[in-house]
Amino acid sequence: MKLLSAHRCFGGVQQFREQASRETGTLMRHGLFLPPEPKALLVYLAGLTCTEETFAIKAGAQALAASLGLALLTPDTSPRGTELPGQAERWDFGVGAGFYLDATEAPWAAHWRMESHLLQELIPAVQRELGLDRVGRTGLMGHSMGGHGALTLALRHPGRFASLSAIAPICAPTECPWGRRAFAGYLGSDETRWAAHDASRLMAAQQAAPFPAGIRIDQGLADPFLAEQLLPERFEAACAAVQQPLALVRHEGYDHGYYFIATVMEAHLRHHAERLR
Repeated sequence: MKLLSAHRCFGGVQQFREQASRETGTLMRHGLFLPPEPKALLVYLAGLTCTEETFAIKAGAQALAASLGLALLTPDTSPRGTELPGQAERWDFGVGAGFYLDATEAPWAAHWRMESHLLQELIPAVQRELGLDRVGRTGLMGHSMGGHGALTLALRHPGRFASLSAIAPICAPTECPWGRRAFAGYLGSDETRWAAHDASRLMAAQQAAPFPAGIRIDQGLADPFLAEQLLPERFEAACAAVQQPLALVRHEGYDHGYYFIATVMEAHLRHHAERLR
């Protein structure tokens, strides 16, 4: 890990660092908030257009995380610096829009390997560094595209995460424009392959509740993307079908942005801290 900067913050340190990734073939950046006494690790996956800095600057999480002993790991949202054709033509595909999967289609397959980067490289390295590589010490959460990533990665890798939550997640990407565009570009036109990255379909395929202590989702009802892109009712129905405890908390008047994220952040940090003790 190359340390890029470090800032004292609520008795701990907010770091920004860089890692040479074999999976993506690029330098990948991440943020890491270290509380005075790290007791557990919470990984936060950000949404479209965000970077490793967005959560640290906007979410207002460090003060409570410091008191709860939660280290906060915030990866970037895609590889950067690859200069692939078309990588920056859209805000919802390419740079800043990795969708937390391993692409199989050219030219993306060479570098857009966010799932393997996170699960094989970054998260294990930080767990070992902090001495938090024991089972039950790592939680996963995310927002929007990152909420999709949190739900799908937790379901695709059983046992890797002891707690799970999301804020305004993309719950059924095979059924919404954001997900269909990304999946077609990264995974190809065969839609049967897309289901392995759809949180609602993954949950519906479970034989038993994968998170018996419960999953938390917060959703603003004034979110402009709610009806067309997010579809939380699909995930809610899938959880009910397999008896997965789910707290889907709907908030009147709140939109999709970081003002909403900051509003519900305390509830999410406490959700994870209780399950990562």
